[in-house]
Amino acid sequence: MMHIISQRINQALARIRQAFRILIGATDSAAAVQRTQAQGIGNENLRGIELFQQYGFTSHPLPGTMGIVLPLGGVSSHSIVIATEHGAYRLKSLEPGEVALYTDEGAKIVLKRGKLIEADCETFRVNCTGFEVNCKQAAVNCDTWATSATDSASFTTPELSTSEKLTAQGLISGNGGMSVKGGEGSRFEGNLDQTGGSFTTDGDVSTAKVSLNGHRHSNGHDGAPTGGPM
Repeated sequence: MMHIISQRINQALARIRQAFRILIGATDSAAAVQRTQAQGIGNENLRGIELFQQYGFTSHPLPGTMGIVLPLGGVSSHSIVIATEHGAYRLKSLEPGEVALYTDEGAKIVLKRGKLIEADCETFRVNCTGFEVNCKQAAVNCDTWATSATDSASFTTPELSTSEKLTAQGLISGNGGMSVKGGEGSRFEGNLDQTGGSFTTDGDVSTAKVSLNGHRHSNGHDGAPTGGPM
């Protein structure tokens, strides 16, 4: 008797479809819940089945992506996709515990061991109202660097240095003084105005024709040239 009951139960369960593999085709990513066309076992066509993903994460799988379908209540027409995988593009050889986001184009973000986050891409764009970085040390290695600040840009630091030339297209203001040394000295083009102090040098001061240290007048005593400055 129990054997017959068990057999009938198994026969009833056999008619309830279990989870199975599919190949995903086109996916409608504009819907509130994505719907996809898929091919199941024996070239079975599944149309408009829902693609469920975790809250806070979404992806638009490429055609040819593998998936696992769960027929709700064992009914194929009520199937949902609960997992997807594409072996051709999945990042391989991750260390235990590592996590990654990736695309078929090779862009990726990997949360690596040692608390390292590594991103590879062609363009990295951040759109935000405020951007704040708190760190002990920062380094940027690039060929060119461009910053566009329509209002102002400021640095709060005891020292700001550059290893090579510093060029300003506008006014340079030194409210705390200015010190220049080394190299070939300093050069100015245009007028130089100095007020509110004196000009001190332990060298010579020269114009286009006259040296202050070597300056002499031709109308000295008995018409002879005068001596140089004392």
